[in-house]
Amino acid sequence: MDTDAKDFIRQRIEQDQREDKLPCGVVTRFPPEPNGYLHIGHAKSICLNFGVAKEFGGQTFLRFDDTNPIKESEDYVAAIQADVAWLGFEWSSLTHASDYFEELYKFANDLISADKAFVCSMTAQQMHDSRGSLTEPGTNSPYRDRSVSDNLDLFARMRAGVFGDGEHVLRAKIDMSSPNINMRDPVLYRIRHVTHQRTGDDWCIYPMYDFTHCICDALEGITHSLCTLEFEDHRPLYDWVLDNANVNFHPPQIEFSRLGLEYTVLSKRLLNRLVEEKLVDGWDDPRMPTIAGLRRRGVTAAAIRDFCSRIGVTKQDNQVEMNLLEFCIRRDLEASARRGMGVVKPLLVTLTNWRSDAVVLQGPWHARNESMGKRDLPFSGSLYIERDDFALDPAVLDLPGKWKRLAPGEMVRLRYAFIIRCDEYVIDNNGDVIELKCTYFPESRSGQDSSGLKPNGVVHWVSAGHAVPVEIRSYQRLFNSPSPSSTSLLEDLNPQSLLIDHGFVEPAIMAHEDTRFQFERQGYYCKDDSPPTASKQGQPNQAVFNKTVSLREGF
Repeated sequence: MDTDAKDFIRQRIEQDQREDKLPCGVVTRFPPEPNGYLHIGHAKSICLNFGVAKEFGGQTFLRFDDTNPIKESEDYVAAIQADVAWLGFEWSSLTHASDYFEELYKFANDLISADKAFVCSMTAQQMHDSRGSLTEPGTNSPYRDRSVSDNLDLFARMRAGVFGDGEHVLRAKIDMSSPNINMRDPVLYRIRHVTHQRTGDDWCIYPMYDFTHCICDALEGITHSLCTLEFEDHRPLYDWVLDNANVNFHPPQIEFSRLGLEYTVLSKRLLNRLVEEKLVDGWDDPRMPTIAGLRRRGVTAAAIRDFCSRIGVTKQDNQVEMNLLEFCIRRDLEASARRGMGVVKPLLVTLTNWRSDAVVLQGPWHARNESMGKRDLPFSGSLYIERDDFALDPAVLDLPGKWKRLAPGEMVRLRYAFIIRCDEYVIDNNGDVIELKCTYFPESRSGQDSSGLKPNGVVHWVSAGHAVPVEIRSYQRLFNSPSPSSTSLLEDLNPQSLLIDHGFVEPAIMAHEDTRFQFERQGYYCKDDSPPTASKQGQPNQAVFNKTVSLREGF
């Protein structure tokens, strides 16, 4: 690859190699907090950290930043591991920040001994009020000049559980007049009497992220600490901790732009709110931008990796169009998904001149991939077609060009089958068409047509006596706004983000072990093995198909 085509991080790694700064090779880490499921924004970081390590023959740590037991759980740990593995990446080591609690405590004591940290007994509100602003300096804590011996004693008693939550914190002693607010004596440890998912009740003080992750990076020999741009203002604190604690290695922190995606939110706090308030059916709801939700929707790992590659790595935050993600999904499924026929909104068709038992036709699983073979298509005198493929009066639809589907007196070809003509239609008490009575032409069989007839177009179908009833879920944007706001989250929600229909699919689809299919003329769909039973509208035993993406661009 030409150097000019590489992003700035890969260029930096190549420069470090040329300058012999990497005697142990490239070592990166992906350090999620186990307080929720990963989303597609995390996928960008995963692809970057694991990707550059693999490209340069290095290794990647999967490290859980488990320093806040109030919000964290082992269920999230397991879900994150599953997502990273599903995306196609292998970690060289699996670690936790809690693995280093004893070392972190020692480094904190070293800072206290060097008079670079102190125990502060101000309340959270008092600390907030004394912090200052972007234009005004902060004021020193009245406890800033405690003696080293007093601070060591208080910190030891904090660990021993003598004090209650919020009574004391450990703060770095830096500069309350620093123009960077993060450097104004930041908190390094706080008291929380909460059982930790891994360490139990061994600890009641927990280190803050800004103190923890830089030391963990150093202990693990991370050569390039890659993080998103919101941590750029935290880099001076990252460097201060490593420069002032007795750490033998100092990794560089390098920031890149985070992913912004239209019509969704990529904040764990907001995603958690959607789950907690039951505005979606859990973290893996197919409308969610989580890796688990995308997987249930039928999106492939290859499509997500392609998407992350296309958006690239820059220093400029940007909002990516949803159409780019859909393009990557469609591009992958176009090559890999088998074709089949599914009718989402069925309309009954009766062939009035059908006089035989069902016959078995055949259709290719993929028109451009013969290796996928063919599937059997049972055909009978009772069929379902798509309701939208029939119009009483096509002229009133105001469509460009000629109507290429079925209408009274008109003909269409049934895909891989015969030409039919609509002779009559049946209307119910509401004025809706509920059945078409049609003539089929035996001599028009696909591949053997000698009829000379010229049908309007081709429509898909399923044999009514053989079709499998299924629930079909179609998804629209989760939010109506391209940039949903945390202050108007409920107002921005799209009430039509999930549409449920009861349709039919050909039996070969249900019999096949594959889960992803293109419903011809409809879109790409995925068989859902774990839909919420409560939302299945009285059909608990019915298979569910989630619509992954349409056949063409746009919602």
